[in-house]
Amino acid sequence: MWTEKQRGLRVSQEELLCKNACGYYGNPAWKGFCSKCWRERSRPPGSQRQDTRPSSDGVPPTFSKFEEKKNIEKGRRISTVRRLFWGSSSPPKPQETSESHTKMLKAYESLEPGDFTGFLKILRSPPSQRLQSRCTAFLNTMEAYHNLQVQKQSDLVQDFYQSFAEYFRSFPETQVTQIMEHVEKLIMTRLHKWVFCHDSCDDEQKDLALQRRIRSLNWVTPQMLSVPFPDEDTPVTGDPFLPAITAIIEMDAKRAPQDKLACVSKCSQHIFEALSTSNNEPANADDFLTSLVYVVLKANPPRLHSNMQYMIRFGLPHSLMAGESGYYFTNLSCAVAFIEKLDGPALNLSPEQFDGYMRGQRAPAALRRQQKANATQKLLEELQGRQEKLHQGVDALNMQLQKWVQVVNSQLDEATSQFDKVQKEITSQAEASEVVTSSAEDGFQQREEEEQQPESEALEEMI
Repeated sequence: MWTEKQRGLRVSQEELLCKNACGYYGNPAWKGFCSKCWRERSRPPGSQRQDTRPSSDGVPPTFSKFEEKKNIEKGRRISTVRRLFWGSSSPPKPQETSESHTKMLKAYESLEPGDFTGFLKILRSPPSQRLQSRCTAFLNTMEAYHNLQVQKQSDLVQDFYQSFAEYFRSFPETQVTQIMEHVEKLIMTRLHKWVFCHDSCDDEQKDLALQRRIRSLNWVTPQMLSVPFPDEDTPVTGDPFLPAITAIIEMDAKRAPQDKLACVSKCSQHIFEALSTSNNEPANADDFLTSLVYVVLKANPPRLHSNMQYMIRFGLPHSLMAGESGYYFTNLSCAVAFIEKLDGPALNLSPEQFDGYMRGQRAPAALRRQQKANATQKLLEELQGRQEKLHQGVDALNMQLQKWVQVVNSQLDEATSQFDKVQKEITSQAEASEVVTSSAEDGFQQREEEEQQPESEALEEMI
């Protein structure tokens, strides 16, 4: 039994966390660190950037520390670009005592969660003219300098998020998060065509390599991955993970990082639903991760690497570092890393068996059964198509026959009507003839009587 064999993919909760022990999710793309720790480690030596790493007390990452002093490295091109739309090396502080600023804050406080249209209306209102001008200036600058290195573009976007959040530092953290999600959607929907799969990086080549890798592993079955799948003898009308496959494929069609991340969350939720129906026991982390690997292999999502890097570079940090969405994204990153390094022992196969499968020299029994089932299903669909065409032909003949019957009945009705008319004419003529005959007979009899009367009178006289 596959379940009795040792799993090739086991990831504990501790392995998903940041190596810096900050309490938040790490990521293989960040070498096991969270986004903030990774940025801190990867920044050039001697440069001082704002320390926005989350504390280790378990509190979710927030925007409350955005008002801390920010020292930008002198001479860097990012600082030069920032001055173009800020006018200085750091954004100016908003005037908290201003009446318009107070009115603007009240408008944002009344904003309903998820109401992006309402956010745009408030942003375009006169009290928010200053924020709208900054957004417009930032977007124009980013489009004008779209040839910058993608990492520098990422730094600019993240700095803009931080500076924009300073306007709402008096708000509760959940409300600030909701507002910043609207800001992210507004900014990145416009910048998507400039920064997604940028020419300065090798995302496109990695997308093609990952796509070829996943395509070469199309023979991997759920049993090899120890996915809690219905037994082989159990009839399955459809793949229970099909909704999850559809959700992860839809990710490439989205433009905002949060919308792409929502597809990842939707895919993960469908996986848990499929596991709950396929297994009598509650799903655990290992079952979820192996099922996610199976879904990625079956879906082979378009531009998967580029989409993940896009979320990492331009998404809000708190979405990827903590919470449900952060957990799902971290598991997706682990699934992709597992697929890239997948070998025979991970699937309980010998190196010879693994090489044979990769070369197409052999196929698993389950895959052969699936291929036969697919061929049978295809033949059944073809027969059903022919039967449907036959039914359509019979229906057409019946309709034509009904038309002919209607024409014949109409002609019969017309002939019967004409026959009745002729018969009536004949009857009327016969009646007229009888009347004439009767009149003639009466006249003849009267003449006879008239002729016989003189004779009778003469005979009487003689007598």
